[in-house]
Amino acid sequence: MTPKLVVMGGGRMGEALVAGLIAAGWADASDVVVVEAIEARRKELADAHEGLQVVAEPVAADGAVVAVKPGDVEAACTQLAAVSPGRVLSIAAGVTLRALEGWLGADVPVVRAMPNTPALVGAGAAAIAPGSNAGDADLAWAQEVLGAVGTVVRVSEPLLDAVTGLSGSGPAYIFLILEALSDAGVKVGLSRYNAQALAAQTVLGAARLLIETGEHPGRLKDMVTSPGGTAIAGLHTLEEGGLRTTLINAVETATRRSRELGEAALNQEPATKR
Repeated sequence: MTPKLVVMGGGRMGEALVAGLIAAGWADASDVVVVEAIEARRKELADAHEGLQVVAEPVAADGAVVAVKPGDVEAACTQLAAVSPGRVLSIAAGVTLRALEGWLGADVPVVRAMPNTPALVGAGAAAIAPGSNAGDADLAWAQEVLGAVGTVVRVSEPLLDAVTGLSGSGPAYIFLILEALSDAGVKVGLSRYNAQALAAQTVLGAARLLIETGEHPGRLKDMVTSPGGTAIAGLHTLEEGGLRTTLINAVETATRRSRELGEAALNQEPATKR
């Protein structure tokens, strides 16, 4: 029986994706094949996920996910091209659709994605972009796969740089904010444990409130502030320090850097098979 999915790469992101798909009921463990080059890692994965097929070489499947490091993508795609991969979803950072289609063959539907690390705990944010041969059904499939570990939006490939600057790099910004809030809690007398727990839950709760209510963040901010109160005093300090402008600049700078890295990689890509 042809497997439902082949995952090229048994690293943290590949394993998180497999675990999410199984937990969501998208597939049984026996319907998924993970291709992992390192023998010790193959054993770890097989022991951790009962029924999961973990092998050294890819097999034909209904679809495949490329979840290896960027430098290993060409080899992974070459292996997949030899076994009829069906449709392919790549979560390899910076590897363009042009390169993927060249290595896999022009007739293979390819979708490129930019996920982020919270996918490791089922709370990822990802964007997907279609290749030249990918239709609505292929995008829906890719959205189902990544949807097992978070939220997915659809964009065109040029906008993946903006996605990288916002949600791809965004966890680093939030961790810095969390660290600063925790330090602030310690400064005003809280224990490190309590300060970090309260800061993390505050960020989690605020994000959940925004998502579940669908309200504009400015309106939710106003709901917290009262005339002459503590929140407006703190917000004044944040605005005075330029937090809003700094965050906007950070996303813009990261987007520009992603674009630069992509252009550099594009100049090094070999000629495609088309």
